[in-house]
Amino acid sequence: MPKEDVEPVFLTTKGSVTQFFSTLGPVIETKGLSQFDNTKYSYYRGARWLVLLRELWYLPFTISAIRQAKKQFGHVDLLHLNEFTGLATLWIAKRWFSAPAIVHVRSVARVGVNSWRTKFVNFLFHSTAKAVVAIDQNVRASLPPDLDVSVIHNSFAPAQALGDSPELKAKLQNLRPTALKVGFVGNLLRVKGIEELLEAARILCEEGEDLEFVIVGDDAGSSKGLKSKVLKAFGLQQNVRAEVEAYLDRHGLHDRFHLVGFTANIGQVYSDLDVLCFPSHYDAPGRPIFEAAFFRAPSIVAVCDPKPDTLVNMKTGIAIAPKSVAELAGAIRIFARDRELCKRMGQAAHQLACANFDVRTNASKLLAVYKQVLKVEEVK
Repeated sequence: MPKEDVEPVFLTTKGSVTQFFSTLGPVIETKGLSQFDNTKYSYYRGARWLVLLRELWYLPFTISAIRQAKKQFGHVDLLHLNEFTGLATLWIAKRWFSAPAIVHVRSVARVGVNSWRTKFVNFLFHSTAKAVVAIDQNVRASLPPDLDVSVIHNSFAPAQALGDSPELKAKLQNLRPTALKVGFVGNLLRVKGIEELLEAARILCEEGEDLEFVIVGDDAGSSKGLKSKVLKAFGLQQNVRAEVEAYLDRHGLHDRFHLVGFTANIGQVYSDLDVLCFPSHYDAPGRPIFEAAFFRAPSIVAVCDPKPDTLVNMKTGIAIAPKSVAELAGAIRIFARDRELCKRMGQAAHQLACANFDVRTNASKLLAVYKQVLKVEEVK
C-alpha cells in the first residue's frame, strides 16, 4: 500500500513474523492474544474445549498488550483484525481505541443456525465490524448472508519468492527429468493431509508410476518434552515428521521423497513442480494453490464445493474429497499419464492466479475498503 495513504502499526503474538512487521512499522508483541475458535474444522468439541484454558490464560497478556499499544500508538484511524477468531480481542481493543474495525476472515466459519457459539460470533461480527473481508468465495459462503462482505483474495508476488538458495538447489538437483514432480507445501500436520499423500504415493509407486515428491515444511513446533506429550495424549498435537520418516523407511520411499524443510525461496520450489497437492482436511482451498499457479502448476485440492475464483475443477486443477486416499491417488495418476493435460491446466491456473491474486490489485481493493469506512465515519 502507498506509504502516503497507510501508516501501519502492529500488535502481534511473539514469533518470526515480528521481524517482518518491524520492516513496515512499529510493533508490539505479546505472549499471546486470546481467540475464540468457531471455524469449520477446529471449533470446540470434546478435548478441544481444553484449548479455551489457553485463551483464558492469554487474556491478561492480551489486555496488557492493548493498553501498551494505546499508550505507544495513541490515536489510530482504523483497527484491522487479521482473522475472525480474534473477534473477542477486537471487542476489548475497541474499548481503548475509539476507531472503526475491519475484520479479515481467512478460515471457513462453522455454519450452525442453532449453535450458540455461531450466534455469539455472528453477534460480534455485526456489533464490532464496520467492514468484513473474506479471502475467497468459499470463506464468504460460510458467513451470514445478511453480512456485508467484500471478497478480496490473498496475494502473492512471484518475483519476491524466487531467490537463489544453493542449499535448496542441492536438495532438488536429483529430481529425475522424466518423473512427474508432485509438491506439498505446509506444516507436517495430520490436518494438512500428509498421511493421505504418503499412502497415495505408496499405491502409485507400487503400480510403477514415474513420480517424485517434494515436501516443503516441517513440524509446526517442538515434538519433544512434557507439554508435547500431554497435547498428544489429548489429540491436540498433530506433528508427524517422525511418522513421515518412519513411513518412508518402512515402504522404501526415501528415493521418491525430497523433504526440504521450510524455505523462504518458495518460488524456487514451485518452478520445479509439475503439480501441487493440497489434501488438507479443512475442505477449503489454501494459499499454496495460487502460489503454485503463478508458476504454472495446477493443483489437486481436497474441497467438496470448489468455487471458480480459486479452483475450476478439471480446468485449473482437480477437486477431490477430503481424507480420500483413493481420489488423491486417482488425481495424481491422471496427471502422471497425461502430461499435456497437466500443462494445459497449469496454464489455465496461471491465468486465474493473475486475474485474482495480483498483489497490487488486491492491495488497492483493500485500501478502497479502508477509505470507504473512513468516509462513512466522517459523514457520521
